[in-house]
Amino acid sequence: MNLDIATTANTGERTPVVEMRSIRKTFLEVTANRDVDFTLYRGEICALLGENGAGKTTLMNVLFGYYAADSGEIHIEGERVSLSSPRDAIARRIGMVHQHFTLVPSQTVLENTVVGRTGGFLLDLDGARRRLLGLQERFGLHVDPDAPVWTLPIGGQQKVEILKALYRDARILILDEPTAVLAPPETKELFSTLRSLAAEGCSVVFISHKLYEVMEIADRVVVLSKGRVVAERRTADTCERELANLMVGRELEERRTTGSGKIGAPVLTVQDITVKNDKGLDAVKELSLDIRSGEVLGMAGVSGNGQRELAEVLFGLRVPDSGSVTLCGEILPPGQPRTAVERGMARIPEDRMTTGLLLELTVEENLVLENHSSFKSHGVLDHAAMGRHADELIEEFGIKTDGRGALAQTLSGGNLQKIILARELSASPRAVVAAQPTRGLDVGAIEYVHRRILEARDRGAGILLISEDLDEVFALSDRIAVIYEGRIMGITDRESADREQVGLWMSGVSGVSRPCA
Repeated sequence: MNLDIATTANTGERTPVVEMRSIRKTFLEVTANRDVDFTLYRGEICALLGENGAGKTTLMNVLFGYYAADSGEIHIEGERVSLSSPRDAIARRIGMVHQHFTLVPSQTVLENTVVGRTGGFLLDLDGARRRLLGLQERFGLHVDPDAPVWTLPIGGQQKVEILKALYRDARILILDEPTAVLAPPETKELFSTLRSLAAEGCSVVFISHKLYEVMEIADRVVVLSKGRVVAERRTADTCERELANLMVGRELEERRTTGSGKIGAPVLTVQDITVKNDKGLDAVKELSLDIRSGEVLGMAGVSGNGQRELAEVLFGLRVPDSGSVTLCGEILPPGQPRTAVERGMARIPEDRMTTGLLLELTVEENLVLENHSSFKSHGVLDHAAMGRHADELIEEFGIKTDGRGALAQTLSGGNLQKIILARELSASPRAVVAAQPTRGLDVGAIEYVHRRILEARDRGAGILLISEDLDEVFALSDRIAVIYEGRIMGITDRESADREQVGLWMSGVSGVSRPCA
């Protein structure tokens, strides 16, 4: 470990099972890992933290044999090894569960678990079943061996991925953002499994950006920044705020948790909306909501429960089968996004790359994309006025760019999101629909987006925050609604909300909502 690394971790007499020394990995001109030292000990859960692009997943892909390091050494159980493929890593009892699962949907749980492990020309399915059931019982990973994978919920599919690794005798388990698509009860089950694994001497690497979860599950935290290890902490000796500051290399602002105090009448009303998804199935079912002036209504839910379709209806990008959307007392005509904008709706879309921006256009052109008509004089665009407007927004919103004439595609994800925020919020909208506004952003950019959303709320806008990040929902919302299979399971004011109840709603367990202010 480099001497200049901030560290309070006390490894004591524990036995290292993985030692990565001076690992360097470069992709073209980008160095993802810069002489990284990383040690994993027997029976521990170690969290890898860092902003997007910090090198966390690359480092673990080197350990799992997906990438070959340009330089450096890897030692497993004290022996220097060469891991040139995942097969080599599996042979060294290393398993990895990726963000995007590698299962075959049409095959059963048992078939997915044993694929590639025949041990000869014939496969003893009865023996494989007994072994699989034994692993399930041992680690609490209960799932029907005969169920086709496509019928399982996301949490069940993740269990299969872990069982696959354990079936291959993995003693070192790497999990890349494992809770990203899990409801809180599923996360609790996962953590119970990880603790059982650690208790039996397995070692776990937990890659995550959710500080709350890291503090709950990890024994030790290693922080990466710009391809280097910058800090190491025992979770007992640190806190979420310190870890966040270490990730970004500066002191972050405290998240605001108080309401605006100026909550007024509804500005956006959704009445009995039903809408189909791309497969022709009902994604949103008779859903009704009111979003009031001066409040953030946070909508929590696991991915795929109708959030995208609802946002597209509100944006005017999808026509509902029934129901209505009312903005400031006027019903919005379905499928007319321009009308929604003209009447005071701001839209922060889920996919900034495809529905929020035109990457082949300039920063300036994207900043006036939905408002260019206001820069026309006698039918001719006033380019000088557009330029002044763009320069003002670039400065006000801190957009890092080579200038307003730079192509949008040259900017980072955080700065692309700033373009959308500048365009949508600078006109003082009456209502804002923010769909996954911080997805894919690093901690610093998330902090900025949150601040701008709250500023819009304090100016009197009604905000619908659609987010799969429960920490974000709890931090920003005045009220919290939970969507499950296209229906609202419950609504509660934040002051009386608790994670357990919200988590149950996210899992489809209904109950009586608490009173809302």
